[in-house]
Amino acid sequence: MKKSPKLRSKTLAAACDLAARAIPPVWPLASSVAVNPFLGQTGEMLADVGARLGRISGTAVTMPRAWYDAKLTDGTITDTDLEDAIAASGVEGMTPETLRDAAKAESNPAPVLPMVSHLAAEVSGIDWPGILKERFGVWAAGYFDEGQALWAAPRGRGAYSAWREVATHDLTPEITGLKGFAQFVNDAPETAEAATARSAARLGLSEAMLQTYFHQALLDFGGWSQVARYKLWEAELAGSDDATITDFLAIRLIWEEALLTQYEAEIESLWAETRAGHARPLQPCESIVIDALLQEAAERATQRDLAETFAAPLAEAKVSRPALQAAFCIDVRSEVFRRALEATSPKIQTLGFAGFFGLTAAHRGFASDVVEKRLPVLLNPGITSVSGDVSVAEADQTARFQARAKRAWGRFKLAAVSSFAFVEATGPIYAGKLVKDALNMSPNSPPNDPAPRLDPALDLETRTVAANTVLRAMSLTQNFARLIVIAGHGANVVNNPHASGLHCGACGGYSGEVNARLLAGLLNERDVREGLVAHGIDIPADTHFVGALHDTTTDTVTLYKDDYAHAPHAKDIAHAVAWFEQAGKATRAERSLRLPRAASDEDIALRARDWAETRPEWALAGCKAFVAAPRGRTAGKSLEGRAFLHDYDWKQDTSFGVLELIMTAPVVVASWISLQYYGSTVAPALFGSGNKLLHNVTGGIGVVEGNGGIMRAGLPLQSVHDGERYVHEPVRLSVCIEAPREAMTDILRRHDGVRALFDNRWLYLFALDDAGRMAWRYEGNLEWSEVPVPSSAEPVLDIAG
Repeated sequence: MKKSPKLRSKTLAAACDLAARAIPPVWPLASSVAVNPFLGQTGEMLADVGARLGRISGTAVTMPRAWYDAKLTDGTITDTDLEDAIAASGVEGMTPETLRDAAKAESNPAPVLPMVSHLAAEVSGIDWPGILKERFGVWAAGYFDEGQALWAAPRGRGAYSAWREVATHDLTPEITGLKGFAQFVNDAPETAEAATARSAARLGLSEAMLQTYFHQALLDFGGWSQVARYKLWEAELAGSDDATITDFLAIRLIWEEALLTQYEAEIESLWAETRAGHARPLQPCESIVIDALLQEAAERATQRDLAETFAAPLAEAKVSRPALQAAFCIDVRSEVFRRALEATSPKIQTLGFAGFFGLTAAHRGFASDVVEKRLPVLLNPGITSVSGDVSVAEADQTARFQARAKRAWGRFKLAAVSSFAFVEATGPIYAGKLVKDALNMSPNSPPNDPAPRLDPALDLETRTVAANTVLRAMSLTQNFARLIVIAGHGANVVNNPHASGLHCGACGGYSGEVNARLLAGLLNERDVREGLVAHGIDIPADTHFVGALHDTTTDTVTLYKDDYAHAPHAKDIAHAVAWFEQAGKATRAERSLRLPRAASDEDIALRARDWAETRPEWALAGCKAFVAAPRGRTAGKSLEGRAFLHDYDWKQDTSFGVLELIMTAPVVVASWISLQYYGSTVAPALFGSGNKLLHNVTGGIGVVEGNGGIMRAGLPLQSVHDGERYVHEPVRLSVCIEAPREAMTDILRRHDGVRALFDNRWLYLFALDDAGRMAWRYEGNLEWSEVPVPSSAEPVLDIAG
């Protein structure tokens, strides 16, 4: 085989880095959060990404054509939607009739380019891709292990070096048919960089091939590459570096090189065709362009429905001073509960804010040595906290000893020498627990650690500044209620490896009660309140804050009322408890209509305790919009549990610092959630984690389907599908903000990454007018166009200019 010109080390390094950043990170199961699977590719349009992923994995980035045809047939997607999608794309030669006809036929994208392992499998009849993934998965599970393995892999060395140490003694590839593989690995260069350079030369890679071929090589390792990308993410957040993912690339190329060495005579011409395919510039074919247009038309149809909801008359103003204000996370599940709570009494006002409530806490819980980052994964911790004060130190230590003994006992149960004897002798002891679990009789209690506290404590000025910043970001600076509940959220479920994915994404995949209780304590401090007066915020002496937890699986609210003395507010709390119970019942009734096998609101609580339930709740399935506006714009309007609701009053935001924070943090986090649900729906084989019924936890960090192989990342099928149909409609998020357009344009001008999300339509941006209607659409390139307002709406002042 004719070799390509030698590639420069800088060229290879740049290509390795580019491929690494095209892989999305995945967080461990204990603290998993939604991740945009297209991270690293948002500088391109959907059709371009479709061409890329089609080339390297055969994956479509849109739904099957029949899905769009059904929406065209029932009138959900109109000719106007098709025309607008065509006009926005700038594609010539397309008409609504063209798209309607295309929707009735199957999509026909270009075929996927095979790797050497696939070509070797074709000519040998040996499943080399499967063998490669199985052997790599066995090693990676031990290398990344977080406590599941009884004998964990040695630590303290790079991934490439650690893999070579194992691979030189692994005879499975040779037994299967790859001659001398252990020796081949032993003779490989000592460093990953040198190994990549040698393999690239041997494989005949040209500079034009590197972008898509290296991406393909990493993508082939599935979730393991995403764990490696997570290591890089965490390292860079801490100001350092990590080479795990580029080490993985070197490992994958060594396999390719070894297989080419053995099968070169049989596959040389086929491999030459593949190399030529990788060298061609990426260009979406007509089929992919049509798919992207149909997708955008479907999204514009969704936006028309959303505009109708916003154009409906506003609800009547509430009482001057509410009896209860309840701040919830912006999570879409809160929308249903907030609407139900407000309906119980005109004395109630709800607010929405990102569920970490502005406190970037690294927290250590009661009787735990684990430091939990209860903050968005985009940020570093700014404070540290612990559960309880010195009064619970002795109980904390005792509980630690008990926990360690329990872990030791658990490892003894699983040990090879003792496992069978253990089951023989003590198995019957567990009969009662098994029966209780099977009959859903086990208790399902909310977290109840002692009240958290800052450790070390912050000085008064820092605490006061933090309180001022959070209250202004919440647009809560006046008209304080007597009782204000700060409600984080979490999901109380059993036997669910993906439980953390049901918790608060803004809290790093943990439940939100810690941050809520910390903020309540901060705002109850007399010294802090006195300091806030100088900042223009005067909290009445009779206002009391209480931390709470909203369980999104059962829609119950736990008030941590005993964290602070509350005797003068006992009646207020009693009223709040009654209101929360009433709202929870209404919310469960609404949610039961969507959940399979949930005939009434009483069935909802049982799902949380059922260890066989694969769908305890729908989490954020169905999300379609992000709204940053005063609650009055959406109060009384059903957004069907599909909208992130962030309270924001631009008139109080004189420098638009809060607006900038919203657009660069909560909006980005919401885009990750939206696009993870999108990717897991349109491309479940690549971006989903498969069937929950087949999952096994591996390394304590992720799941595999079956007994090994490639780790799966993304959402399980059961999180987006009810067994008969998809419950998540894959549309990209519409961000609706009530603020002057010029202020938003200026923020986009200064934040290239955020601008790319909107310019390339991974997100849509709309400016709301003074009546909260979708009046202006961001078209990209810092330009806006007017949105037709429903004829039934009354004209109002445009504040978005």
